[in-house]
Amino acid sequence: MITVRDVDVRVGARLLLSGVSFHVSPGDRVGLVGRNGAGKTTLLHILAGVLQPAAGTVVRTGDVGHLPQDSRAADQSVTVTDRILSARGLDRAVRALRRAEAALADGTERSMRAYVRAEAEFQSRGGYAAEAEAARVAAGLGLPTELTDRPLSALSGGQRRRVELARILFAGHGTLLLDEPTNHLDAASIAWLRGFLTNHQGGLVMISHDTSLLAATVNRVFHLDPGRAALDIHNTGWDTYLERREADDRRRTRERANAERKAAALHAQADKMRARVATAVAARNMARRADRMLADLEPARRAEKTARIRLPEPAPCGRIPLGAVSLTRSYGGRRVLRGVDLAVDRGSRLVVLGPNGAGKTTLLRILAGQDAPDGGRVVHGHGLRLGYFAQEHDTLDPESTVRGHLAGAAPHLTDGEVRRVLGSFLFTGDDAGKRVGVLSGGEKTRLALAGLVHSGANVLLLDEPTNNLDPASRAEVLAAVGTYPGAIVMVTHDEGAVRALRPDRVLLLPDADEDLWDEEYLELVSS
Repeated sequence: MITVRDVDVRVGARLLLSGVSFHVSPGDRVGLVGRNGAGKTTLLHILAGVLQPAAGTVVRTGDVGHLPQDSRAADQSVTVTDRILSARGLDRAVRALRRAEAALADGTERSMRAYVRAEAEFQSRGGYAAEAEAARVAAGLGLPTELTDRPLSALSGGQRRRVELARILFAGHGTLLLDEPTNHLDAASIAWLRGFLTNHQGGLVMISHDTSLLAATVNRVFHLDPGRAALDIHNTGWDTYLERREADDRRRTRERANAERKAAALHAQADKMRARVATAVAARNMARRADRMLADLEPARRAEKTARIRLPEPAPCGRIPLGAVSLTRSYGGRRVLRGVDLAVDRGSRLVVLGPNGAGKTTLLRILAGQDAPDGGRVVHGHGLRLGYFAQEHDTLDPESTVRGHLAGAAPHLTDGEVRRVLGSFLFTGDDAGKRVGVLSGGEKTRLALAGLVHSGANVLLLDEPTNNLDPASRAEVLAAVGTYPGAIVMVTHDEGAVRALRPDRVLLLPDADEDLWDEEYLELVSS
C-alpha cells in the first residue's frame, strides 16, 4: 500500500508534477501513462524509494517490488534459479540444506542437528512448494528449464530481463511497481503475465505502452500531463478511460466553439454601441462579459509534441558494404552462433528472427564491432559506415549529458545545430543538460536515434528500436525506417516494425538459415 501526499516531481530545474496526492490500495491496478519524458519512470522511482520527491511525502506499507526498465542483477555469476529464489531468501536456505545433507554422511549427532535446523529454515521460507512456484513463474515467462542452472552471464539481454521479472513476481510483494514489463517477452509470455497481473490481489502500478495489456489488467488510469504539471486520475478501466477522454475532448471542443461564437457576437454588438455616448458604458460591459465567457472555459488540451525522428542520409558505398563469414560465438560453454554467413547488399533489408537466447543481439554486437566472434570474421566492404542502435542502450554513456552525447556522436555539428537536432527529438531547454543515466527508456531510445542522424551510416543495425516508445514516437520511428534508403539489419519482436521495414530477406537463428522474406514468417516475429 502506498500513500502519496502533495508530492512535487522535478528533474533538474524542470517541474514535472506539482502537489500530487493519491492512494494505491490492495486490488488497485494502476496504469501509469503519458508521453516519453513526461516523468512516469521518475514517479515510479519515487514510489519505490529509489528517488526522493522535491516536496511532499510518500508512505509505503508492506512489501514493495520494483522492476525498473534497466533491471539487471549485480552479480552475473549467480544461476537463474538462485537469482529467482533469492527474492525470498530461499537460495541461501537451499544451499544450506544441501550442505547439511552432504554432512549427514559422517553420522554424528551434530550433523543431524544441523540438518534439522537447515530443513526447518528451508520449510519456513516455503520449501519445495515455493521451489515449484518459482519454476512455474519462470516457465510462464518463457525461461526454459535448461537455462535454470546457467549463470546470468550466459543469457541474452532479453532472458536476463525475464529473470528479473520472474524474481519480482515470485517474491510475493504486496505492491508491484513495473516499468515496461512486456519488453523482451513473446506473445505466450505476455498472455501469462496478463493472467498473473489480473489475479494479483495486492496493489499494482504499471508503466506500459502495450495497450492490450492495459485494457486487460488495469482498473485505474493515472495520466501524466507535464504541460500542466498535473496527474489526471481516472478510476476506471482502460477502455472506459479512452472513451471518457475522447468524450471530454469533444465536449471541450463544442463548448469552446459555442463560447467563441457567442463572444464574437457580443464583441460585434459592443463595437456598434461604442460609437454612441449613451451606450458606450454598456458596450464596455458587453465586451467584458464576452472576455469572461472565454476565460471561464476549461483550457483546451494541448496537442502533445511528437518527435520528428529522422535516420541518416547514407553515404555512398560499394555493392556489399557488410558481410560475415562463418561467425561463431559461445557463452558459458553453450554455442550461440553457429557458422553465420551473411552478405548485406547496398539498400537491402534483413530481419533477424528467433527466440530469446538464439543469438540475435550477439550477432548485431559482433557486426557492430562491440564483441569479437570466437570464430569467423566480419567483412567491411568499400565505403561502409555503420550505425548501431543497441537494445540495452549500452552505447550511451550514463555519465554524459544529452548534449554531450550528440556532440560526441556528431563532432562536426555546431552547438546550435546540436540543439536543433535535439529539439526535433523533443530534447528542449534544460533537457540538453540532463545526465543520460537519468533518462527514461523512451528518452534513451530517442537520444540513440538522434546520434545516428548525422552519421552518414549506410548500414543500420537496429536491435529492438521500438522498445519503450509511446505510440506517437513509435509511429515516427516506423515511418523513418520505412523511408530510409540505406541497408538495415533489424532484430525485433514488433510486427509493426517488420511491416515498416518491408524485408527482402530473413535470417533465422539459432540455425543461421537465410531465406527470402515471406509473410508466413510474421508468425515468428512475436515468438
